[in-house]
Amino acid sequence: MAFPRAVKAVVFDMDGLLIDTETVIYRAMQRTADSIARELPLTTFQRMVGLQHAASDLILLEHFGEDFDLAGWSAEVSRHFRAELAAGIALKEGVLEILDLLDQAGLPRAIATSSSLQSVQLSLGPHSLVDRFHALITRDVQTRGKPHPEPFLKAADALGVDPADCLALEDSHNGVRSASSAGMMTIMVPDMLDPTEEMETLCLRIARDLHEVRDLLAAQG
Repeated sequence: MAFPRAVKAVVFDMDGLLIDTETVIYRAMQRTADSIARELPLTTFQRMVGLQHAASDLILLEHFGEDFDLAGWSAEVSRHFRAELAAGIALKEGVLEILDLLDQAGLPRAIATSSSLQSVQLSLGPHSLVDRFHALITRDVQTRGKPHPEPFLKAADALGVDPADCLALEDSHNGVRSASSAGMMTIMVPDMLDPTEEMETLCLRIARDLHEVRDLLAAQG
């Protein structure tokens, strides 16, 4: 596969793409649900992938009921998540290799995530990866989150590159919709969500992992 234009910058999602947080978050939610004798099906969690907390909370209220204790839920999920974070969360396959290639090629890169700046620092800090990105577009600086294009447009602006010349890498449906509507060349690297016909239409490619994306970038010279 050849890119339709030369890639001048790369914009990464974080959770589920750079680091294996989505499975950890779902496990934390399952444990919290078990503690209150409730169930959280995978299909319900999958609807939340790629969304900011406010949008995810609406899905939780729809599932558990309008009187559900969101504050208590969030605190308990956070407790379980932080316990796993302290033990260490693995990077996704190919992260270091693709960053090394971008260093060699002199290509700028950013993160566009629905997570907070603190979450980025806690998740990527132990791997010494935060400083390897030239911009961090977290939910703290977003007015409208994914699937709106704003996160990716802000990333392109921060890097000083036209969105059309950026490659966006995403694992979620909402993320792909955000990147594609921003006008970026988009590749989906699935994690907890399988690609759909819509994703096939919006993406240049569905890649098995970041190693494959690295090889595509290396081939452009």
